[in-house]
Amino acid sequence: MSTLEKPYHHGDLRSALIEAAETLLDAGGEVSLREAARMAGVTPTAAYRHFADKDALLAELAVRGFSEFGRALGEAAARAPGQALVALGRAYIRFALARPGRFRLMFGPMLARLTPRHPELHEASGRAFEALQGAAGSRDEALRNWGMVHGLAHLLLDGAVAEEDREALIDRLIC
Repeated sequence: MSTLEKPYHHGDLRSALIEAAETLLDAGGEVSLREAARMAGVTPTAAYRHFADKDALLAELAVRGFSEFGRALGEAAARAPGQALVALGRAYIRFALARPGRFRLMFGPMLARLTPRHPELHEASGRAFEALQGAAGSRDEALRNWGMVHGLAHLLLDGAVAEEDREALIDRLIC
């Protein structure tokens, strides 16, 4: 039997590829199917059995990121029912600082390119915004608050605001 005729066995390669890509993303590196496959111990060709292309892998990472993000927002709001909007703002910025690669993927320019081809990504991002809108009370108020926390998150991530105690700054500004 040639190697081409051997059955394909890896266990859960899709999960292994996602885990490898998350590692690359969180380390600030370039995410590629080739590198994720190398880290998973398979050939790049094997990766294409699970993801049509790099964009499909990135869309999956963004969907997972929005799911994790949504959970963080939901937990924050549940812990502070009278101050849900403030709690959401803090959770938003803390998520960005803890997961900068994922945050940049989720809210970067690639999102507009990926969303039309990956409806699950549109749904995941919409659910996260609904949490903010629910706490804000209206779409306009949600957008206003989103703009503020998103801007602060980027300023901190990009080093535009030099602050020794980021937590104290977040607490001072998000109130």
